[in-house]
Amino acid sequence: MARIYTILNQKGGVGKTTTTINLGAYLAYYGQRVLLVDIDPQANTTSCLGIDKNTVKSGTYQTIINGESVSSAVMHNPRLKISLLPSSPDLAGAEVELIEVLAREGRLKNALQAVQDRYDYILIDCPPSLGLLTINGMVAAQDGLLIPVQCEYLALEGISQLVSTIERVRQAVFPKLTIRGVILTMYDSRTNLAKDVVDEIRKHFPNEAMETVIPRSVRLAEAPSYGLPILSYHPSSPGAVAYDQLARELLKKDGVKLAV
Repeated sequence: MARIYTILNQKGGVGKTTTTINLGAYLAYYGQRVLLVDIDPQANTTSCLGIDKNTVKSGTYQTIINGESVSSAVMHNPRLKISLLPSSPDLAGAEVELIEVLAREGRLKNALQAVQDRYDYILIDCPPSLGLLTINGMVAAQDGLLIPVQCEYLALEGISQLVSTIERVRQAVFPKLTIRGVILTMYDSRTNLAKDVVDEIRKHFPNEAMETVIPRSVRLAEAPSYGLPILSYHPSSPGAVAYDQLARELLKKDGVKLAV
């Protein structure tokens, strides 16, 4: 049975897609069967894996809105050893369409149940908003949320808003919703501000903050233009080393023995 984690933050540019792709790639490297699920209408996870979002005929829109099966829409990359349920521009209208749908908050959760036994990890990449698509991602996160937080000014203010939303979702539709990990991203060791943010996050989330900190990295920024995770693009770079460590840390927390 797959562990399902949703990567979210209502603030854009904090590393959600980068974390989804690179954490997924390293989990696959360590022998896990991984499915990435792109529920962002911008389709960044899809594009960053080298897929033209405008050519996607079956993906998360068809799954969530039309009830099509996940298995018929999944793409598998044997080279990267990861699978993807892609997004497309069609998803842009899903927020409005979901308003009229019965049991709208659980559409994604219900769709993924049919493929849970085929994967060890399912990672869901959410849009940078707190609409119905993101709520679908939260409700589907049976093993918890992974929240990337940029090591910059106002990070704590943004995450406090997110925690309030998580609590509302917990009370309204999914009482078991938990924060599995807070991931500090874009860390610049040259600045005191970044160090202060790390300290504050660890103070506020003593049990949830991950030990691994993701640094700012030119290679991490370059990798998507080649349609590759950092593991395949530049495995010796600091960003690659950090995501390797993050995957190891998550596997350890989950009690999974490394295959490599």
